[in-house]
Amino acid sequence: MEAKKTEKADLTKKTWLFFNIGLTTSLLLAVMAFEYRKYDDTGVKDLGPRNSNMEEILEVPPTDQPPPPPPKIQQPQIIEVPDEEIIEEEIKVEFDVEVTEDTKVEAITIAAVEEPKEEVDEIFTVVEETATPKGGMQAFYEYIGKKLKYPAQARRMGTEGKVFVQFVINKDGTISDVVAIKGIGAGCDEEAVRIIQSSPAWSPGKQRGKAVKQRMVLPITFKLG
Repeated sequence: MEAKKTEKADLTKKTWLFFNIGLTTSLLLAVMAFEYRKYDDTGVKDLGPRNSNMEEILEVPPTDQPPPPPPKIQQPQIIEVPDEEIIEEEIKVEFDVEVTEDTKVEAITIAAVEEPKEEVDEIFTVVEETATPKGGMQAFYEYIGKKLKYPAQARRMGTEGKVFVQFVINKDGTISDVVAIKGIGAGCDEEAVRIIQSSPAWSPGKQRGKAVKQRMVLPITFKLG
């Protein structure tokens, strides 16, 4: 009885051992099946030996670019201008004068025409015959003494002195351009100019026997009596 139990026990142990071995083998085969990769070599072709330097970057030397061509210079176009139309009409020149060796040609002279010179009224200060009032200088000063009006302002201020008056005696004896060149003020300058302007005509001055303009300066005295 004891022997049968032992064989059965051994068989059970062996069965369990084989089971574990089979299970382990199955697991290994399953893992190997998942890890195994099959590569398709049908599309791979042999391209010859590989160059190990293909991955290196090749330096490309710079290429010299030729300069751009110079711009084309457009030459000016020469346009031919047609000549003027030729006048076919003949001009006939007839000379009625026959010229021989004995013929004398008179020279033509053109006389210059002198333009009339404009007479400039020159004003003299010194002449051969000095201009004088009609009746003389004494009569002129008497005229001034009678016509002169002493300015009221000059009387109030007690102004006295001489006013020098410049004027021009024209060729006809009239007086113009009267101006006081040195005065004493207080209305005396204006009165001296007025008395000269209103004086009668003078006898004009003369140079080489001709009446000329003459500039003169006379003092007019203002004095309170």
